[in-house]
Amino acid sequence: MNVYLMRHANAGLRRENPILDAKRALIKEGKDQCMLMARTLSALKVQIDTVVSSPLKRALQTAQFVGTELGFDSKVDTSTALLPNSPYAAFQDLLAKYERDGREGVLVVGHNPSMFQFLGAMITGNGPAAIRMRKASVARVDMENHPPRLQWLIDPRTARLIYESAGKSSRPKTSRK
Repeated sequence: MNVYLMRHANAGLRRENPILDAKRALIKEGKDQCMLMARTLSALKVQIDTVVSSPLKRALQTAQFVGTELGFDSKVDTSTALLPNSPYAAFQDLLAKYERDGREGVLVVGHNPSMFQFLGAMITGNGPAAIRMRKASVARVDMENHPPRLQWLIDPRTARLIYESAGKSSRPKTSRK
């Protein structure tokens, strides 16, 4: 099984009131990040058969935008195991459920600090690791290895640079006569 861990896209400034913060939606930049990362995942031929999100609005919107752009037409599942301060054990239980169901590609969308902590714990075998996940970053983890192996980690800045450089030829133009 391949797990794609994604941090939610930009939702503006955090609100002090936790009830209002839970309802914080993506801003325009965040929606643009979703489209860019969905195009990047599509270019990498990512196959998703399950999308799971934190129940908070900004993560759910990110999951829906990216899932839709990838052609995922089922309902996005929600799980409290993807909330900002959820324990790693709850995240492991969530992944085990989808692995038992025979899922091949699972996109999970959550928040920091839990996303980078989960990623670090997965690839080090429960040990801490300092891995930075900017907003809208996606990491692919191959769960077939023990410990699971990080295949790649892409953030919107890197994806944007790749797209900008892909349009430019590295070879100088020559005239043809």
